[in-house]
Amino acid sequence: MMGAFGTLAPLAWRNVWRNPRRTVITLIVVSVGLWSILFFNALLNGWIQSSKDAALKLLTQDGQIHAVGFMDDPNVELLMKPPSGALLDALNGEVIEDWSMRISVPGVVQSEYKTLPVTFMGVDPKVEQRISTIPGDVDRGRYLESVDDDGIILGKHLVERLKTDLGRRVIIMSQNVDGTMSEWSFDVVGVFDSDQGIEDFYIFTGLNTSREFLGLQDEISQVVVTLPDYAELNPSIDVLKEAAPDLDVRSWKELNLFLAMTDDFMGVYIFVWLGIVFSMMAIGIVNTQLMAVFERTQEFGLLRALGMKPRRVLLMVSIESALLIGVGVIVGILLAILSIWALQDGIDLTAYARAMEMVQAGSIIYVDYHPDGIVRFSLIIWLLGIFVALWPARRASKCSPQEAMRRDT
Repeated sequence: MMGAFGTLAPLAWRNVWRNPRRTVITLIVVSVGLWSILFFNALLNGWIQSSKDAALKLLTQDGQIHAVGFMDDPNVELLMKPPSGALLDALNGEVIEDWSMRISVPGVVQSEYKTLPVTFMGVDPKVEQRISTIPGDVDRGRYLESVDDDGIILGKHLVERLKTDLGRRVIIMSQNVDGTMSEWSFDVVGVFDSDQGIEDFYIFTGLNTSREFLGLQDEISQVVVTLPDYAELNPSIDVLKEAAPDLDVRSWKELNLFLAMTDDFMGVYIFVWLGIVFSMMAIGIVNTQLMAVFERTQEFGLLRALGMKPRRVLLMVSIESALLIGVGVIVGILLAILSIWALQDGIDLTAYARAMEMVQAGSIIYVDYHPDGIVRFSLIIWLLGIFVALWPARRASKCSPQEAMRRDT
């Protein structure tokens, strides 16, 4: 078999270029098809990664821990104690990169002109600067300096709606542990520019300040965790669930269903696109190969008359298809690599920042490719291309000397 391949391969390569026009058309079909699969796969991976980073690095992070029932009815009666024992050991273990405690309760913010509902949050500023993008989004004033900071951070759009500004005072009202309404005056020390949904509904102060405001001791509303890049989501969350069986531990996929659905859909979409592109490629490959077989009927009949067995004819035409499609695959890979390299600094969509917020994506999308994905999709296209080319090859193997003579006359 290997001897036959060595004999037929040079002949097959020469046959590929006997009709340069047809060969170039087939190469364009295969290379452009593969390029679209590889490039759009990298682009979609970059988009979903940008969406995840934009959404998760605001407030959600990779996972959260709450008291049972808090997610359904967030109030000061459903808080939990700070992590201790097995949970604290798990949070400080290798599967967790960083974690932070927060207080999060519904409240009302009031300025001289307007009253609006908000979520009042107490945070540890030093930890938040490591795990959240909001501290870096403060474009006027300053971010919180400590857990005892009694200033307040408002979103840019919320400031506009309240008709207040940096350095002015606002009134915050929320239910405290006694069941009565706490009402404090806070100085606006910073304004952040981020996702509009976060800007409108979240305000931030120091963790200890929020405890004092609500009449708490050391209780917290939630623990948020971030994972290392190498860590798998579900196994890491399972470790926390085992360490805290009496608490409500959820991954970001359970907290942000829209983002989780988008992430799952993108994994399926690339194979849908693969099927569409390959169907178009298959039509082009079969059409050009069948045309080549019809034009070479006399040649195949003559080869049969000279003693070449049908399986040798089948092998020769199959080698021609494998070489032709292989060259197209190589060209497609090179085109994809060049396209990805040209966009290595990212696609800047800052001009459409608000629109990107609506689909929970960042303003800069970086093309994200994986070498194993390039190899996998290229191999799939090559093998499927050879498979659909077997039909023309089988037809060529059935050519007989008698049919060749009839064509000649």
